[in-house]
Amino acid sequence: MTVSDFDDYRPPEPPRRRKRGGKRRRAGTGEGRAEAPVVPEAEFTSYYGRPVVKPPPWGDPIALYLFLGGVAGGSALLGAGGQITGRPILCRNSRLAALAAIGVGGAALVADLGRPERFLNMLRTIKPTSPMSLGSWILTAFSAGAGVSAVSEIDRMTGSRIPLGPLRRLLRGLEGPAGMEAAVFAAPLSAYTAVLLSDTANPTWNAAREDLPFVFVSSASLAAAGLAMITTPVKEAGPARALAVLGVTGELIATRSMEKNMDPVAAEPLHSGGPGRMLAWSERLAVAGGVGTLVGGRYRPTAAMSGLLLLGASALTRFGILRAGIRSTENPRYTIEPQKKRLAARREAGVIHDSITTTE
Repeated sequence: MTVSDFDDYRPPEPPRRRKRGGKRRRAGTGEGRAEAPVVPEAEFTSYYGRPVVKPPPWGDPIALYLFLGGVAGGSALLGAGGQITGRPILCRNSRLAALAAIGVGGAALVADLGRPERFLNMLRTIKPTSPMSLGSWILTAFSAGAGVSAVSEIDRMTGSRIPLGPLRRLLRGLEGPAGMEAAVFAAPLSAYTAVLLSDTANPTWNAAREDLPFVFVSSASLAAAGLAMITTPVKEAGPARALAVLGVTGELIATRSMEKNMDPVAAEPLHSGGPGRMLAWSERLAVAGGVGTLVGGRYRPTAAMSGLLLLGASALTRFGILRAGIRSTENPRYTIEPQKKRLAARREAGVIHDSITTTE
């Protein structure tokens, strides 16, 4: 019987099986047959296939800034070490490297922001709870110290031909304190970008929030040490070799600790696809550069080759972690599964009254 004109468009219903009286019994037992599950396994998807977490609009300019910020911070630290230990060539090369790295890195940051005034707007106030606000002030303070010490080195290299006039005496007096001031902000400059990444809803970055700053600081150490080993004679590069070995050791330990503390699902993007290959090669280059530093770091060719390997390892670490985080936003599984595990753990612990998702 047709009750509507639209009934003709309905697909025919499959024939229904008539129920027989009672359930089938297993032979020799009084138990009924186990019923097959009716509800299929849940598939992790989202509306219209869109990501659950919005991917960050960051590309290679930000990855370059992450890498060069680490180079700048580590170089300022080496420059202060050369200043204290009486190694003028190491001090000079490290100060120049710090200024060049922070200059190019800052240009990459401004290029990603789109307009330079956006960076200046972040200096209008200080917000202690914002990694972006604190990072802007750290970058500014570091650049001031690195700039003063490097300009003094450049003036000395040109035979005091830069037309500074009476400012030259002031510049020479501020050179040492400015270099030490840059060294004070070296570690915060290297670490704040890790805090900035992990202080987001990004599944992979947020899961690594406890250990990612240690990974970035170690990566900065081996990058700056590698650059100094390339540019500085081996007789003055002793602190750079020591920093390189410490950086390699620290990065390997921090990376292992980070992956161990992360949810296994959130850590998957670190091992798959392009980011996984980058991070795997980063580890290989770091180990090779560290071994080369220990075995042949006192020989100029070996030191330069080891320095190149360490620089490559640090760059791959920054690019790999950035792209792994972006990749983790593409699949809803990386967001949903860790959330379900955390929810189950909270319920087992009896925490049910502080969130709408755990209220019974």
